[in-house]
Amino acid sequence: MNNQQNNMDPIDIDGSQGEGGGQILRTALSLSMITGRTVRLTRIRAGRKKPGLLRQHLAAVRAAKDLCSAQVEGDRPGSEALTFTPGPVGHGDYRVVIGTAGSTSLVLQTVLPAMLTAPGPSTIHVFGGTHNPMSPPIEFLQRSFLPLLKRMGAEVSVELIRPGFYPAGGGELRMTAQPCDKLQPLELKHRGGVKRRQIRAVVAGLSESIARREIKEVHRHLEIRDVEVEIVSMKDSISPGNVLQLILESDGVTEVFTAFGQLGVSSEQVARDVCKQAQKYLAADVPVGRFLADQLLLPFAMAGGGRFRTLRPSGHTLTNIQVIERFLPVSFRVEKLGDGMVDLFVEPKGEKS
Repeated sequence: MNNQQNNMDPIDIDGSQGEGGGQILRTALSLSMITGRTVRLTRIRAGRKKPGLLRQHLAAVRAAKDLCSAQVEGDRPGSEALTFTPGPVGHGDYRVVIGTAGSTSLVLQTVLPAMLTAPGPSTIHVFGGTHNPMSPPIEFLQRSFLPLLKRMGAEVSVELIRPGFYPAGGGELRMTAQPCDKLQPLELKHRGGVKRRQIRAVVAGLSESIARREIKEVHRHLEIRDVEVEIVSMKDSISPGNVLQLILESDGVTEVFTAFGQLGVSSEQVARDVCKQAQKYLAADVPVGRFLADQLLLPFAMAGGGRFRTLRPSGHTLTNIQVIERFLPVSFRVEKLGDGMVDLFVEPKGEKS
């Protein structure tokens, strides 16, 4: 998909629509860059406790601006309106500093689609929070999302340079992407059998006994066998942190379920949280979980087609669909299958399979 210089009217987006969060901004920026369309956002995060642009949102705007030499109005803290006029997508080395524990992965999510359309390879370093409870951690990108993107034809790698936990942040991710002429449609209808199970307990500046208690509780709660166990003690984080992950690798897809340790929450409760997520996913017998579904919407739309089976779409997913359909000539169709399952189709506008 080629970036076309602005030869059409701007697209106006109400940032309070639907779920009303920062994902509307990030998706609009991504689509503005790959289509060359100016986007005007109003009422950004209007319903939130702290409405408007926070530092992590401004970091995404800054990254997008640098990547395509955009003209931007309204990029200041607290702003509820933003106009973004992209230039041609460039390539090279980029650097973005969030300045808080704000999510580095969400900044990467914003610029990745445009990096795939660039005329050459690009690398971006993002400094901030690498393990944030409100966003997908790097392991989700590496194990779940990027392998599917590779099957669609994209070559992308993400590397953890230094971990950064809430509240101090201070972490660093590096993403490298090669240009991709056209993403290929993908179908994910069946999960297949689970062929590998892994429990991964991460501690930074904390006792490994926390990780051992979490792992013990996962074993007790799920009663799973043939599971790989890994305890990771990160030494270079400036903030203490704890992350527990249950990774299920199936024939068609890998899902990563994550829970974060926090003050006042026992290790056993963290483990039960991860188990609950995994049990719900396994009981539904779908290949794509809700968080992965969110991540796949834009790549599938860029490919111009595809389908995947997932759980009933969240408000977050439905809002993202509305934004994508404003920019790209595709339609999303949700076909209910019962028991909370749906098939989500991406089709050229005006067509139905």
